[in-house]
Amino acid sequence: MLPQFYQLHLEKQLKPTEYLTLKILVYLLQLHKQVIIELLASVWPYPIQFESRRRSLQRFLTSDCLDIERLWFPIVRAILKEKFKKNQPLKVAIDRTQWRAKNVFVISLIWDKRGIPLYWQLLDKRGSSNLSEQQALISPILELLQDYEIIIIGDREFGSVKLAKWLGEKDTKFVFRIKQERYIQQEKSDYTHLYDLGLLPGTSFYLTEVKVTKQKGFGTFDVAAYWRRKYRSNGEDEGWYLLTNLGNLKRAIATFKCRSGIEAMFKDCKTGGYNLEKSHANELRLKNLILVIAIAYTCAVIQGQRLKLGGVHKYIGRLTECRRSERRHSSFWIGLYGQSWVIGMEFCQEIVGELMRARPNKLPFFQRGLRAMSLIQSGF
Repeated sequence: MLPQFYQLHLEKQLKPTEYLTLKILVYLLQLHKQVIIELLASVWPYPIQFESRRRSLQRFLTSDCLDIERLWFPIVRAILKEKFKKNQPLKVAIDRTQWRAKNVFVISLIWDKRGIPLYWQLLDKRGSSNLSEQQALISPILELLQDYEIIIIGDREFGSVKLAKWLGEKDTKFVFRIKQERYIQQEKSDYTHLYDLGLLPGTSFYLTEVKVTKQKGFGTFDVAAYWRRKYRSNGEDEGWYLLTNLGNLKRAIATFKCRSGIEAMFKDCKTGGYNLEKSHANELRLKNLILVIAIAYTCAVIQGQRLKLGGVHKYIGRLTECRRSERRHSSFWIGLYGQSWVIGMEFCQEIVGELMRARPNKLPFFQRGLRAMSLIQSGF
């Protein structure tokens, strides 16, 4: 189910047939959790032959209407306007995930412990990205989010002084993890490795205005260090060393911890949700499929948040688990499978009706469950 502000924008930007096709495609992604074009064509609810459905779907996924900046960016702005305050710093993570012989390079907004894809590119190679590729990914987002304070978060691949200097020149905050073998120089001291600074489990420190490269012309940065205390033999094998300009140890650590949201997003789009890794689409279709996934993904997250606020999520999944401090299921999972629960009920309505009539003593519980289903269908 598309939120109302999604529908208003998409109806405005797309032709009627394009809008309806996109709406059906999002519905099929939520229901079948697959992005393989042939599988989607096989369940496409349109009364024409299979080959015609497959070719129609392929044509749609190469259409000019599926443009990230024209179609997706206005939706992102609407999400920000509705869900975020103007003075609220936005945490934005960058990372890549491998897809066959290519990399899907993504920058995402961290929200509700998940990454919401903002912009993405396909890198025609394996391995790490370079500075120009990183700048090409980040630049459109700096413009998109120019009215907000943003903090760019990245793992060790992005911990280069060149990227940090470029972001600093654009007055953008950042937190990047760097390797412990990195040389640093504090004022009036010799260069030393980070691992020689004595960071141990359960300790942390913050260094200001240090050089993090022997190359000249890059100025100074701050370095935050943190090693989580081991508990019941669980803990990190090594500490975190973070290149940052946030100016505060606590804020730098808390911000970097949010980076796990983009890893959770990749899992949701792959084995944990839409099975993107099984797609054999060409480059253009894959890029447009990711746009459709972004729409479906954010719809599921928003729906899951509403179901949690309405107390309906207990009908969809387990709330707690032994020895688990956090909720078992994310808003994405609740939103995705909540819709599947309702669809299953509609499909088996007569059979379920017979089961309920066979157990009249459970009628009050059935009535509450039916009300929960109606709330899911209405989208509140």
